[in-house]
Amino acid sequence: MTTRAEALGRIVRTWKDEQRILWSYVPELPSQPARDATPWLTILRWEYDGSAHEGMPTAEANQHMLMLEAALGKIERPEFCVEAYRRIGAGIREFYFYIADRDKFLDEFNNCLAEDPRYPITLKFYKDEEWSELRDLISDFKDVT
Repeated sequence: MTTRAEALGRIVRTWKDEQRILWSYVPELPSQPARDATPWLTILRWEYDGSAHEGMPTAEANQHMLMLEAALGKIERPEFCVEAYRRIGAGIREFYFYIADRDKFLDEFNNCLAEDPRYPITLKFYKDEEWSELRDLISDFKDVT
């Protein structure tokens, strides 16, 4: 998945209870028209056992996560689905997207994953027209080097 975060982004490492967390994001907001078109914050969460790897997944679990990531890359496009950021560590892998329409997103998401094995994930949707989730993350990490 070649996303805005990979092409132009930052990676920040934090720690929680002696477990690593890696955050990947672009430290700027998309254009106002792009934000207006995608008001729904969508969080895809995958919980795993990271206790033996400083909070990181096993190699096998990571390979499955990379399969999911590749599928997500197929639905990401401006004014439909825009990745805001992602995090991995402390037993959790999360992708944060802003999307235009929940039903259309779910249709495309399910179509992209139809041939894949079932993933142990949850999805949550929140109305965030101001993109406050990404704004807060950018603010929280603005002084981190």
